[in-house]
Amino acid sequence: MTMAKGANVELHAPAVRVELGRRSGPGVPDVDASALLLASGKVRSDADFVFYNQPTHPSGAVRYEGRTTGDGTATDTLHLDLARVEPAIEKVILAASADGGTFGRVPGLYVRVVDAADGTELARYDSADATVETAFVLGELYRRQGAWKFRAVGQGYDTGLEGLATDYGITVDEPQHAPPPAPLTKVTLTKSAPTVSLAKQGGTSGALRVNLNWEVRKQLGGRAGRRARGLDLDLCALYELTDGTKGVVQALGHAFGSLHQAPYIHLDGDDRSGGLATGENLTVNLDRTDAFRRILVFVTIYEGARSFADLHATVTLRPAHGAPIDFSLDECTVPSNVCALALLTNEGGDLTVRREARYLVPDRGVSPQRTVDRAYGWNMNWTRGRK
Repeated sequence: MTMAKGANVELHAPAVRVELGRRSGPGVPDVDASALLLASGKVRSDADFVFYNQPTHPSGAVRYEGRTTGDGTATDTLHLDLARVEPAIEKVILAASADGGTFGRVPGLYVRVVDAADGTELARYDSADATVETAFVLGELYRRQGAWKFRAVGQGYDTGLEGLATDYGITVDEPQHAPPPAPLTKVTLTKSAPTVSLAKQGGTSGALRVNLNWEVRKQLGGRAGRRARGLDLDLCALYELTDGTKGVVQALGHAFGSLHQAPYIHLDGDDRSGGLATGENLTVNLDRTDAFRRILVFVTIYEGARSFADLHATVTLRPAHGAPIDFSLDECTVPSNVCALALLTNEGGDLTVRREARYLVPDRGVSPQRTVDRAYGWNMNWTRGRK
């Protein structure tokens, strides 16, 4: 059901999923979704602000479920259990903020509300008139005579997330008499300093997003250039759980995994652009760190190139809480089509991240997956698969 700005509709569902989507690509700002729970027009505390760094409301009624990408689109998802929303909450604002540009540069921006039980679309609003806004209220869910309704809003702020937050009563500045805490800074892993503790970076809960992006270093002509433009890299993960279960998460064989049940790892989609805003993305549920023994993140070349030579790739691990971790891959000097990126190991309840950046060369007739399995001792049985 597509709606005009200002229109409203009653929601006949006890729980809904809200999707804030847009098209992605070069030059498009990154967009983050959020929800604000209001009582008398304001949040009661900063806990009523749900977003990627605070993904679950204390009541459990609203949670941020992460981002999916693919086919030139990106979608952030919020889950709202309307039956569990506290009686004091009168309205839930559905908002988004843009990083690196304005919403006038975000094509195909929309909000969609579906029944969480069966996926039936209940409401949709497509925004087409954004200009200089850097924060945007796409819609709102509100109570009216005992029922929940959705209204298409489509209003923004040119003062960014700070302006939106202040408008709804969220504390932005620290008290003048208290010195701000020292922020955690981004960690770049290198050959000489290859490991870091996620806990020391503040990454003890929520979602850990692993992003791989790349570009071709050389402008190749002719046939080689066409292969470069059609390059398809696949981000994958071998996992071993504490109960002994082993497996792989990858696009091949449509083994995309699951975030909220074993293996608690989910591959967002299969991207061919390599852009920073999209690339290949893998999400790990840090709320289930206790279930992991080890996770090996690796990348294979599915098509478009014979090796990683002439590619410039960067890996970023971004925990929901805490500072990001990143590293670049070394120049490839061997005929490798599979590279071990990072090894996450459970050490006393804390996941330690170790930079691998290790190019592997499969023996003749041996798949990239089997090659990385042998190198790291997973000892799994492999069969042929396809996308």
